[in-house]
Amino acid sequence: MTVGGNKRPSRRIAASQTQLLRQLPTLHNKTAQKDFLAKHPNLLRPDLVYWLTRLVPEQAKIDTRNAATVAEMAVTIARQLGDKTAIAHSLRGRANAFHVSGKNQSALENHERARKMFVALGNRGEVARTLSASIQPLILLGEYRRAFAAAERAHRIFAAEGNEWRLARLELNLGNIFDRQDRFPEALACYDRAYTYFRAHPEKDPEAVAVALHNIAGCLVALNDFQKALATYQEAQAFARQHGMQVLVGQADYNVAWLYYLRGEYRRAIDLLRSTRETCETTGDQYHFALCHIDLSEIYLQLNLVKEAAEMAEKASSYFHQLKMKYETGRSQVNLAIAMSRQGQPTAALELFAKARQTFVAEDNLVWPSLIDLYQALVLYDEGHDAEARQCCIAAQKFFRRFNLAGKLVLSQLLLAQLHLRSGRSRLALSQCKAALDRLAKLELPPLSCQAQSLMAQIHVRAENHAHAYRWYQAARQTLETLRTSLPGEELKTSFMKDKSEIYEGLVNLCLKRGSSESDKEEVFQYIEQAKSRNLRDLMFRAGSEFHLTPDVHSVPYRKVHELRAELNWYSHTLEIEQLRTNKATPKILRLQKEAREREHELLRLVREMPSSVAESAGLAASKSMAPEEIRATLSPEDMIVEYFQVRDHFVVVLLNRDTLEIVPVGSSVRVLDSLTRLQFQLSKYQLGSEYVSTFGTSLLDATQLHLKDLYEELLVPVAKLLRGHRLIIVPHGVLHRLPFQALFDGHRYLIDSFSVSYAPSATIYSLCQNRPSKATGPAIVLGIPDEAAPLILNEAKAVAAAIPESELFLGKNATTNELKIKGARSRIIHIATHGHFRQDNPMFSGIRLGDSMLSLYDLYQLKLPAELITLSGCATGLNVVAAGDELLGLSRGLIYAGARSALLTLWDVQDRSTLEFMTSFYRHLSNRADKSLAMREATLELQKLHPHPYYWAPFILLGGVTPGQS
Repeated sequence: MTVGGNKRPSRRIAASQTQLLRQLPTLHNKTAQKDFLAKHPNLLRPDLVYWLTRLVPEQAKIDTRNAATVAEMAVTIARQLGDKTAIAHSLRGRANAFHVSGKNQSALENHERARKMFVALGNRGEVARTLSASIQPLILLGEYRRAFAAAERAHRIFAAEGNEWRLARLELNLGNIFDRQDRFPEALACYDRAYTYFRAHPEKDPEAVAVALHNIAGCLVALNDFQKALATYQEAQAFARQHGMQVLVGQADYNVAWLYYLRGEYRRAIDLLRSTRETCETTGDQYHFALCHIDLSEIYLQLNLVKEAAEMAEKASSYFHQLKMKYETGRSQVNLAIAMSRQGQPTAALELFAKARQTFVAEDNLVWPSLIDLYQALVLYDEGHDAEARQCCIAAQKFFRRFNLAGKLVLSQLLLAQLHLRSGRSRLALSQCKAALDRLAKLELPPLSCQAQSLMAQIHVRAENHAHAYRWYQAARQTLETLRTSLPGEELKTSFMKDKSEIYEGLVNLCLKRGSSESDKEEVFQYIEQAKSRNLRDLMFRAGSEFHLTPDVHSVPYRKVHELRAELNWYSHTLEIEQLRTNKATPKILRLQKEAREREHELLRLVREMPSSVAESAGLAASKSMAPEEIRATLSPEDMIVEYFQVRDHFVVVLLNRDTLEIVPVGSSVRVLDSLTRLQFQLSKYQLGSEYVSTFGTSLLDATQLHLKDLYEELLVPVAKLLRGHRLIIVPHGVLHRLPFQALFDGHRYLIDSFSVSYAPSATIYSLCQNRPSKATGPAIVLGIPDEAAPLILNEAKAVAAAIPESELFLGKNATTNELKIKGARSRIIHIATHGHFRQDNPMFSGIRLGDSMLSLYDLYQLKLPAELITLSGCATGLNVVAAGDELLGLSRGLIYAGARSALLTLWDVQDRSTLEFMTSFYRHLSNRADKSLAMREATLELQKLHPHPYYWAPFILLGGVTPGQS
């Protein structure tokens, strides 16, 4: 019996189809289907079975779950009929539904049952169709020989019938076999032949047009033709969307995201993968849904976003396990194990590595087991199990050397060098590191070069060969600067810097040992500044302010540089993928390496020829920190910058004013952290309630002052006699961002008793804030959102509004985000009295409550608030997570980015009454003088008299510029 054709169904059949379609969404199980058919016996007809099997691929384009329901209904009807031809068709339809749902083993079993039935029925055409349909599940299960055999048998039958459409369909499947075996030119030839036919007859099979385009693009990716691949994917996507094929739309999105990932455009890749994941979940495309998770985990691992990587990898592992796809399951397990090791779960990581290793051994994969040996060695090294780590590393190294996997060999050499260095075998460490650097000179892998250069510097430091160490640290720093500019998105740059701060510490340490000349001190200062809040500084340069030139993104040199940088990322990722697929340096790998080097030389030439200001603003070079003389130009005679920096196990402090630059070693980082922890414990006791505080008030003050005195001795005693002027601008580092310096206690006086105190993330950022134009005069906006837990917020908002001329007051539900956005953009002062919420787990979502929503750090990035002062008087609004590179992730970051010259914030959960008293006093003093830091000091001293314990008066901090700018 012939199935298909373009004949219009009879009215009776059409009515049955309509009746069945209405009910299908409710018929997800066999019981429901049988009950429905018992009530509608008129549906038990072979023609409906054939119609349903043809409907399966149509439904699969929209939603794979609907396709499964349709297929099962066809099987149920066919079996009740007992018609062997109908049963065979329904089994093939069910196999196709299993395949699009990612259940390839089940698909193959049903294809085989259908094929045998068609053979028994003597229907050669349907045998060929079934063989052709079985090819893709065979490919995904790694059964390549069976796939080729099925294709050959089907081809003979279709050719004998003269069925050109079926032969074109078979070309797609044959191309898929070649593609899976990395035989891309052969695959592309198959896809081109298929596309030529289908494009000439689009009405016959629109799905085949989209599939052919999709597959052609995949081959172009493998053949490194990015532009043509991207254009082809976009054509496939547009065609699929035009014809309502949502599953293929999602697959095209996935592949475009993968292209962006290969080119290093991580932000675009992440955004597109996330949206694709949602599309695939909606359409039931389980395979690509799982692939989105594994690729996201891959990107997050590269960018040190470990928590996110673990979450994605764990989900990917579960999905691929359900799909019975062992290779992808193993990859997911490896990513999860790496994330676990970075999260401090070494035992779980090693267990999972062992499990993944077994998976790849069972798959006869030679490369991955050795790569896992290297990963295990890294975990064992971190845990101090050096002998076991060395054993794993040597085993991996032998394999990498044997099969010329150069990048992986370098990794093993660097790890062995670190193992030798830790055990005191400096000569062996030097030998391994030198071998790695020699190999890297030919490979052009900047991330590994940076790591190797830093390690070589450490080896020379251990040997006390400081001149050589200095040169290697400088090389590592220059490589790092180049690498850093290639990453988009500040949170990605922050995480990338996580393990790179050692380079700056090493340079600072060497320069301090070398001498104390003015040039030495200035060099140390530059390294300290380069190590701090780099991304925030870059944001300020690129946020549309007067500090940068907007690049001409349409200029030929800029576009060429952007394209070359993307191509280099492409080559780097593609080379890594190729090396994991093969055990030797193939002609393809050698060609990729040669082409990558050509592009590297071209990129370096273009950047060298580009003006430095244009390169910097275009993100092709990092923004520079200011030199001491530039910063001095923003200081008054009464100002002194007091900048801290942790070097190994101690802090140093930089003292900079208009006349002098001094760098002095101060306290032990261990003792400072211990005292700071004890201080925070004492402050936390004020959350135990007023009765507790009233009972133990004296002892609480004594204990707090003791810890503040310990911190004073560690951090200020060595430089107390060098402090000059009346205003100190404190630039903390690391844990010191949590310390209220104004409350440091010498046994008789607090620091605030002698100096006004303000803060800055770095000296350069302080100067940028000071130089920012702002509104020296003009209106103010006051927002107050009171509640039962903080009823005095209402009083505070009214008192502040009364103290500031030309102020507008918005309370409760009227204090909206829109009012802040519109009125804040033209206000001189913005004061928000509300609850703050600090997210330690994800500081980017720290926020404050407004009348209509929560305002997070992400939200602040979207606002323009070029105010002279923004005050957030809620709880802990000044808290930050101190991320890699001493980046502060919290609300203060968002305020500076939004345009504020200065921000008044709080370090801990403030008391309602004392906040009202402080803010009332501060704005009263601010109305009498222009200097915000002096107004802060006078308000603090007044509050100190009312409430002697620092818990009440010390949480308030001023960040940024201290004197008003010019409009």
